[in-house]
Amino acid sequence: MKKETFYVTTAIDYVNAEPHIGHAYQKIVADALSRWNKLNGKKVFFLTGTDEHGKKVSESAKKRGKTPKEFVDETSKKFKEAWEKLNIDYDRFIRTTDKDHKKIVENFIKKCYEKGDIYKGEYEGYYCTGCEAYYTEKEAEELKCPIHKKELEKLKEESYFFKLSKYQKFLLGLYKKNPDFILPKERRNEVINRVKEGLRDFSISRTKIDWGIPFPLDKKHVTYVWFDALINYYTATRSSKELNKFWPADIHLLGKDNTWFHTVYWPAMLKSAEIDLPIKTFNHGFLTFNGQKISKSLGNSISPITLVEKYGSDTVRYFVLRQFPFASGDDGDFDEKALIERHNNELANKIGNLVSRVSTLAEKYGVEKNNSSLKSKSVYDKVSKLMENLELDKALNEIFAFVDETNEYIQHKKPWETKDKKVIYELVNAIKDSAILLSPFIPETSKKIAKTFNFKLAIKDLQSPIKESKIKKPEILFKKHG
Repeated sequence: MKKETFYVTTAIDYVNAEPHIGHAYQKIVADALSRWNKLNGKKVFFLTGTDEHGKKVSESAKKRGKTPKEFVDETSKKFKEAWEKLNIDYDRFIRTTDKDHKKIVENFIKKCYEKGDIYKGEYEGYYCTGCEAYYTEKEAEELKCPIHKKELEKLKEESYFFKLSKYQKFLLGLYKKNPDFILPKERRNEVINRVKEGLRDFSISRTKIDWGIPFPLDKKHVTYVWFDALINYYTATRSSKELNKFWPADIHLLGKDNTWFHTVYWPAMLKSAEIDLPIKTFNHGFLTFNGQKISKSLGNSISPITLVEKYGSDTVRYFVLRQFPFASGDDGDFDEKALIERHNNELANKIGNLVSRVSTLAEKYGVEKNNSSLKSKSVYDKVSKLMENLELDKALNEIFAFVDETNEYIQHKKPWETKDKKVIYELVNAIKDSAILLSPFIPETSKKIAKTFNFKLAIKDLQSPIKESKIKKPEILFKKHG
């Protein structure tokens, strides 16, 4: 039986810095998956948000002369603004400072404690504030963080621990039974090899910071940021019966630096709390920007808001979805020159020009119902399969192959010479099918096309003949960039 719901989550972004195109990439992918599933008649819940606790946030707030709450309120708002500009249509923007999240985290900890999986001890180890994580000497060469390349801080403190070591056998069984739980395959192999080496219990509370959810078992402690943050996906489904049915999540979309936490800590925590596990985690690669590592020092050039103001939301969305083979999990480079090339050659020349030519002909000569030679059924079937496999770039390739076919058809039939209303009708019909299929990827443009040719962006209208109507040429969809 086909599942009627679809629950997609993104990583919640850490608010110690402003949103950049690397954050945006993941949200755009999630939005396209969400819109595709909605288009296909599923009830969808799409969650994104911000991770707002921990030492790093506390220190960032202090540097700016603000309280942690003032600081997280300001930064969280910037993420919301960026996603609004990119037309990210999420269902909830969760913040780990939300009241319902605090309550769920406290109950979750109590459940794990009742299971016998939480105990008090002392932690001594090497800590990276940037990662909010401890590293062993084996994991960190020269005692430097493998991610941030900064020297690790040696910390010793009283802490509560979660018995991760108890779940080694369970986790290895999970990966074997459900190979799709960790995608792509390379990440799965990395995790399996590491888990086989053995698991250490991990520290889940802190005493040296106070910016966090109070630890329900001991008021001297606050909850470790990663233990608190992971639970957000579950919190979001607890507020009503309507939302309860979305758990477990169909897919967690994550950057590859989050793989260990989501594929080892998280399933063990859920098992301990006797909660169903998510179906799939996809751990994608990083983006660089114009060949350089994305960092705050690069400034505004990587801001999604700046890019949208310069090129429009659909161009930015289209570029990241078509340029990077998401399903491979490889890193990619956000190259502005490549974006301009795709904007001009594909969006402006192919779909923009086609809409302009056909709407001009339809306005001038009208349309007359006819059986179309341009069939999109096989395109839809291929796109459906590719979307299921998270091959969004290949799905766009298939849709644009159909756009190319439509452009070839207009050149072959020359309706500007023949004034053949039936041919113009066929072309309008093909544009309708293309726009419906493109609507999860470039929603703003698809809406404009639907308005021009008087149809609805609905899957039931795909392959259905379009109604005859008066058509007027719209404004240019994509102005070219130099």
